[in-house]
Amino acid sequence: MYAITLQDAPSIIPQQARIDAETRFQKTLERALGGPENVMLAYRAWQTAEETSDIELSYEQIALVKKWLAAASRARNDGLRDLGETEAWFEVRALK
Repeated sequence: MYAITLQDAPSIIPQQARIDAETRFQKTLERALGGPENVMLAYRAWQTAEETSDIELSYEQIALVKKWLAAASRARNDGLRDLGETEAWFEVRALK
């Protein structure tokens, strides 16, 4: 359905710490949004919002974008919590 990849993390972070961070990020997203299908719905709505004007979005899309922003922020905090101060971020990539 989708893949999560930790990007721009310091090279000294062990591989298992990367995997743990990606797993925490994914689990938090799925808990907040109601499962993998809803993660992709919200992510796609956010992508659409990034490329269009607010007035072109439906109320449902706007609601999904708001949910995405809140869930992604929470997931980022959870994902990075054990990595210390870092500029790392998580890439969400649809698989199909």
